[in-house]
Amino acid sequence: MARSFWFLVFLVGIAWADEWEGKVFCGYQGWFRCEGDGGKVGWRHYGGPNGPTPEQLGIEIWPAVDELPASLRRPTPFRHRDGKVAEVFSSLDPEVTRLHFRWMREYGVDAAFLQRFATETRDPVMRRTLDQVLTQVDSAATAEGRQWALMYDTSGLPSGPMEVLKSDLARLLETSKWDPHGESYLKIGGKPVVATWGIGFGDRQTDFAEWQNWVDHLHDKGFAVMLGVPYYWRTLDRDAVGDARLHEVLARADVISPWAVGRLGTPDDAERLGREVVAKDVAWCREKGVRYLPVLFPGFSWHHLMRSRGQKAEFDAIPRLGGRFLWSQAVAAKKAGSDAVYLAMFDEMDEGTALMKFDPDPPLGAPFLEEGGVPKDRYLRVAGAIGGWLRNERSEEWPSFPDR
Repeated sequence: MARSFWFLVFLVGIAWADEWEGKVFCGYQGWFRCEGDGGKVGWRHYGGPNGPTPEQLGIEIWPAVDELPASLRRPTPFRHRDGKVAEVFSSLDPEVTRLHFRWMREYGVDAAFLQRFATETRDPVMRRTLDQVLTQVDSAATAEGRQWALMYDTSGLPSGPMEVLKSDLARLLETSKWDPHGESYLKIGGKPVVATWGIGFGDRQTDFAEWQNWVDHLHDKGFAVMLGVPYYWRTLDRDAVGDARLHEVLARADVISPWAVGRLGTPDDAERLGREVVAKDVAWCREKGVRYLPVLFPGFSWHHLMRSRGQKAEFDAIPRLGGRFLWSQAVAAKKAGSDAVYLAMFDEMDEGTALMKFDPDPPLGAPFLEEGGVPKDRYLRVAGAIGGWLRNERSEEWPSFPDR
């Protein structure tokens, strides 16, 4: 027993020798659409077909749009306390993407994983908007000295992802200006990364042969493979399938990233699960030669989203605590042996996990996460501080930030 414990400690103490050490990554949805933005899909992710209203609302956080020109601020039926129209943005505006990547540069987020939902790639209209956002992300990353990577999300696929993803990836490589070998595209071990999320979750069927085929296909094309997996992937229980074939596929990946959103809710949870789960996950990955990339998130709330679906959900279900919850996860991750992290998400207002600047004085008519007194850029500052913690540039003590 003692020998096993010290072997685990030894494995956790070994650093991955690659270019991801000390890096802070984030997920980037880029899925917000507005009527009149040129996408021809109407309003998406803000609420109902007529945009966000108190009766049909899809976001928990109101975005800060004061750094955008007036021409790019999209009006809504909501009003602020002073009577001014509450405005939002469309992800199809290139200037919006550029601003978001500028914030990443200014605050120290190194790269973004652009989410691409496999089901939407089969709809020509939706696919066109996805392609447009991809082009914007590539341009913005280049301009701001950031990097990005493609992340397919297989949620909603009725069967394995192989053929749908193969077809879409081939089309992108043939028809888009995206160069996976370009300087702005994220790599590991010199190979461009393609991530795929959704293998092994217990609430859906997993065709392991299809997934293995997809992993092999990406390797054959010269890509490094990152897989988004359940939080309890190693023990094959709770949110994961109870099938050891999952481990066979994961052992062939280059990176695995367990989905932590909703699996913990307090700083104490973060500390405990860092010891009980993450450290053992890290040891498994090191033994197999696979990089481990933990997911951290600021908090969680999807009250409005569930209400729009006729379901009930608690507002502010996992409090953000002014950034302390996010920071506690970073401290626990590093102590467990991680030297890079994935923050979920940069712009996910739907589930209250957005890192980007928010409006600290949101409109009236519905509850929004506002955390009185917390500056609008607090979570971007925490993200930058996490990078400093990973690179041993600061202690684990809660950072002090300018109040602005």
